[in-house]
Amino acid sequence: MTRYDVSSVKSFFLAGEPLDESTASWLTQHLGVPILDHYWQTESGWPILSHTPKFNHKPHKQGSPGYPMYGYEAHVINEETGDPCQAGEKGLLAIKAPLPPGCLTTVWRNDERFISSYFGLFNGQQYSTSDYAVTDEEGYFYILGRTDDVINVAGHRIGTQEIEEAISTHPEMAECAVVGIQDELKGELPIAFCVLKDQTQIETTENRFRIEQQVIGAVVKSLGGIARPAAIYFPQALPKTRSGKILRRSIRALAENQPTGDMSTLDNPSAIDAIKQAMKDY
Repeated sequence: MTRYDVSSVKSFFLAGEPLDESTASWLTQHLGVPILDHYWQTESGWPILSHTPKFNHKPHKQGSPGYPMYGYEAHVINEETGDPCQAGEKGLLAIKAPLPPGCLTTVWRNDERFISSYFGLFNGQQYSTSDYAVTDEEGYFYILGRTDDVINVAGHRIGTQEIEEAISTHPEMAECAVVGIQDELKGELPIAFCVLKDQTQIETTENRFRIEQQVIGAVVKSLGGIARPAAIYFPQALPKTRSGKILRRSIRALAENQPTGDMSTLDNPSAIDAIKQAMKDY
């Protein structure tokens, strides 16, 4: 960014992957403008959570996609009871029906599938995003990851995105992805795929071990020993879709030596080989 004049940039809006606080702070420092994250789904068609600086609704907060946009009555609820969660309590991000204009209204020629998939949990009263979230005391939302990205380690439910947040605090980390793999003893184990800003940092065994221990230390400090990655790999890149989302299902399949499935949305095919090579070098 130092090679270009960015003085005309007033705001920076992000889409695709959730924005962790450390990356947001780095971008803010270098660009000198707010880094505005937001949260939406293909089904919603437009942001569910965001910031609205033009209307001065609430101050911008790093690491959060914001608060509900106009038309969305979004909240975090207990997925078993349907009761609202308190600030700091993890739960399912849901939207009270009906959804605002612009959102998906059905699945083509399959109304029953639409209802069962999105409104089946709470008697048709709540739209389920299938994402876990938490709010703070000021009403800001934080997305913790997909419900199918929550892994069960020895009876403890841990969001892989929570582990990724902890890993991202490492100063040498460019990006990372955490997936859960099957384990006979503990049920599932988290493993991390970390892309460093400078891959030469792990050219020596000593440096690689040092960074591995630092990454593990960051996770244990943030989430406890139960979230400790069972393995840490350092690929050159992570497989992503054309919209910038990391294909975690494909990474998990590669880690378990399973078929990767449909790869039609893959933007960087060479990243698959990078994942394979990283596991081979481990």
